[in-house]
Amino acid sequence: MKKIINTESAPAPIGPYNQAVIVGDCMYISGTIAMDLQSKQLVKTTIKEETKMVMDYIGAILKAGGCTFDNVVKSTIFLTDMNHFVHVNEVYASYFKGDFPARATIQATRLPKDANVEISVEAKIF
Repeated sequence: MKKIINTESAPAPIGPYNQAVIVGDCMYISGTIAMDLQSKQLVKTTIKEETKMVMDYIGAILKAGGCTFDNVVKSTIFLTDMNHFVHVNEVYASYFKGDFPARATIQATRLPKDANVEISVEAKIF
């Protein structure tokens, strides 16, 4: 059995997928980008502000599935410019209490809607 998670507190999917899916005791959150909830347009400000927006959206999706960042066990970060790595790390780290999940960071040539950062996570429901 799988449970579909979608919340109005994060951008609606822009394709045939859901914000998250829960299977058993695992929650899989789709890649999330910095889109304005009202205009549905991509937000491009600074990489720190975009990363904060993405992490806030992920937090809202986690909450909708009954989780917090404490439940995150794996994340994947896609960047269009690896020079943003240090700035993304600074924002990303602030969402965890020091017990960081496993992670991969990948530079991509292009992301959906030409975003600068996209993050997906996997969480374990305790």
